[in-house]
Amino acid sequence: MKKLVLLATALAMISGSALGADMAVKALKAPPPAPFDPWDIAFGGAIMSDYIFRGVTQSNHKPSVAAYFEPRYNVNKDLQLYVGTSVESISFANRAAAEVDVYGGIRPTFGAFAFDIGVWGYLYPGGTCYYGAAFDTAGKPLGADCATNFLLNGNVMKKDVSFFEVYGKVTYTVNDNWSFGLNEYYSPNFLNSGAWGNYSSITGKYIAPSTIFGSSGVGLYISGEFGRQWLGTSDSFYGTGFTNPGFAGPFPNGIKYADYNTWNIGIGFTYKVFTLDLRYSDTDLSKGDCNAFTSAFNGSGTTSVTAINPTGVGSNWCGAAGIAKLSADLTAISNLK
Repeated sequence: MKKLVLLATALAMISGSALGADMAVKALKAPPPAPFDPWDIAFGGAIMSDYIFRGVTQSNHKPSVAAYFEPRYNVNKDLQLYVGTSVESISFANRAAAEVDVYGGIRPTFGAFAFDIGVWGYLYPGGTCYYGAAFDTAGKPLGADCATNFLLNGNVMKKDVSFFEVYGKVTYTVNDNWSFGLNEYYSPNFLNSGAWGNYSSITGKYIAPSTIFGSSGVGLYISGEFGRQWLGTSDSFYGTGFTNPGFAGPFPNGIKYADYNTWNIGIGFTYKVFTLDLRYSDTDLSKGDCNAFTSAFNGSGTTSVTAINPTGVGSNWCGAAGIAKLSADLTAISNLK
């Protein structure tokens, strides 16, 4: 009996040693973790029924197309550096037909807070000066192209309205479904008008559970934004040279643009890299102050008189609008490997 016990004990020890050796061999055979690749590229495009920027159409309420390209460098999982460029089709009063954006910044993350700080340049090539006189309202001489080109409704616009902004944004992610954000943008020369611009907004987004449409892979979200655009006083190019009864003009050295509120709310559907966004946008700008701000080439009428819009021409570029946008967004790491 003692011999049987000793034999069983020996077999158990041998089996345990063999199992331990086998586990060690298996652990050594496990593949090493993939090396960290800090580089990535985001890119995509969109087609939309209207290109709205802070409540104001940039495409005369007509369809617009857009594309972007954004290289990224991830210093670590909580810090990203990026630069990028995008192009959108537009329809401005100076007949510029494209907006070319160049931007760059840094995106640090601290727990549930994601920050985005950078500089954004808006370029509008191909414009033409429209004024219809050799001197502006302050007596400053204008170029020959400004003097010979004019809009039938009396609005004026510079050849080049390019400008830049510095910005800071933060998004707080509550959970998988809810997030909220704050945004701040500042330009010392908004739309090259001579007026400073400051835009602040709050945002909110709800992402529905991934099973809302079963196993189809279709997702849904609801999002909205409320913002306010503050604006300074333009240079004399946009000045007014005569008065209207009951108003404070003239303003030959420039006009104080009207500050305004803007808001939007919409619903989106996602499938893989595609997003269909349906949105309502509006502002509280009057048609007269909208005309003074946008210099709309299709502004019309004579009844939308304000202190900064003495001709009474009105524009609908700042009013209520519905936008349908279909976009595709990809990254090299997620979609090209």
